Amino acid sequence: MKPLKETLLAGEFAVTAEVGPPKGTEITDFIEKAKLLAPFVNAVNVTDNQGAVMRMSSLAASALLASEGIDVVYQLTCRDRNRLALQSDLLGAHALGIKNSLALTGDYITMGDHPQGKAVFDIDSTHLLQMIEELNVGKDMMGNPLSGSTDLFPGAVVTPSSLPLEPQLMRFEKKIRAGARFFQTQAIFDAEGIKRVMSIAKKYDVKVLAGILLLKSAGMARFLNANIPGVKVPHTVIEELEKACDPLQKGIEIAARQIEELRPLCDGIHLMAMSAEEKVIDILARAGISAQSDI
Repeated sequence: MKPLKETLLAGEFAVTAEVGPPKGTEITDFIEKAKLLAPFVNAVNVTDNQGAVMRMSSLAASALLASEGIDVVYQLTCRDRNRLALQSDLLGAHALGIKNSLALTGDYITMGDHPQGKAVFDIDSTHLLQMIEELNVGKDMMGNPLSGSTDLFPGAVVTPSSLPLEPQLMRFEKKIRAGARFFQTQAIFDAEGIKRVMSIAKKYDVKVLAGILLLKSAGMARFLNANIPGVKVPHTVIEELEKACDPLQKGIEIAARQIEELRPLCDGIHLMAMSAEEKVIDILARAGISAQSDI
């Protein structure tokens, strides 16, 4: 598959999927999952202590995949690092052959497995995008020259399901002005929000990949509605899962249906299977996207 940046800049439909680093040092399963996905996606996202749960460094995990020839979207959050550490890690990412970065503010630390930890939040994701732009032109955040610049393709996140949506759209434009070249959305279950996001994106010529989350059960859907801001699983979808003999297969069917609905509206899709990465291939196949297809 073509790398993510090349695909998006050529105006072609892109597919990404995410894999979480291990909670420990055993990397075999992590690498095998990424290798399994690589023929079907343009890049693999490596999450950064997602949900504020401690895992292996996203920089180290991204470098492992890059060394295997996999195009990586290196996620990094402002929650755990100050501006010095963020700049250092971004320089390291470039040196390790990582091409894409996704700037995130980060989930609240109280959500995770170390709730007593102290969050940093020295800067937010918009300032992080500005930082990447400066590093790409050979300067640090203070304007000091670097002995060699980065060449990172900067991305960010937008949440089309936010209510009200207007503040999210304002942040979306702010991130574009800060240097974001592509966006991956939070999970989408209603096309109306993405339509409004795309109406703005087209003015700036930035690319948007719609987030598709694999629902494994009705209970999971209810948990998301109750606990994850910006995720709204419709009652009709929950009912489908409740009535299904095999909820996981129904979730795959729902995800494929969402791809078919959203594909004409956006520049690509971002799949989140949450420890069921092998099901990404099933979802794509049901949606008519294979390793050999011209997406």
